Amino acid sequence: MKPIRHNRRDDEAVLDAARDCVLAVGVRRTTLTDVARRAGVSRMTIYRRWPDVRTLVGDVMTREWVSVTLGDTPTTDTTRPVREQLVDGLVAGLRAFRSHPLLCKILDVDPELLLPYLFDRRGASQDALLAFVQEALEQGHKDGSVRADHPLRQTRSLFLVIQSFALSLQTMTDAADPELADEAFYDELRHILERTLAP
Repeated sequence: MKPIRHNRRDDEAVLDAARDCVLAVGVRRTTLTDVARRAGVSRMTIYRRWPDVRTLVGDVMTREWVSVTLGDTPTTDTTRPVREQLVDGLVAGLRAFRSHPLLCKILDVDPELLLPYLFDRRGASQDALLAFVQEALEQGHKDGSVRADHPLRQTRSLFLVIQSFALSLQTMTDAADPELADEAFYDELRHILERTLAP
């Protein structure tokens, strides 16, 4: 039996359509038929690649969130310490992630979709961010700007801090108080990361 070949252009069209459907009606009301119609492909094209909506939305989340958190990461600047660049990148990525329309929609109407990634397993976007952070920490160990430690444990611990800001920040902010607004917490995160990573 020949392996099924996937057309990258069709895949991107389907992911775009699925994203647009979720933004319009949420995950629970999105169907593969709606996605196929919006993407201009047959339902079988989708069924061959994704067995259900949640699998498809998982791939959409991975694509969108890896792009927004890592897509604008600058190339290494040898004139600046790695720790400084990493902290800047993580705070900027968090800010972009939290304002992403897909995350806002899911938190608003389908927050239970995120529970498996908090309690049961890591997702592909989490693994991509972990790999990025670990590589940066190892470079920081080499240039002396990051406290030397077990790189994988250090990476995962750092990620736990960032993840709490990413998904729970809205429970701690108060728009009426500038000292408790989002930006104040981003500054606090920067301080936490700097102090955690400093040698």
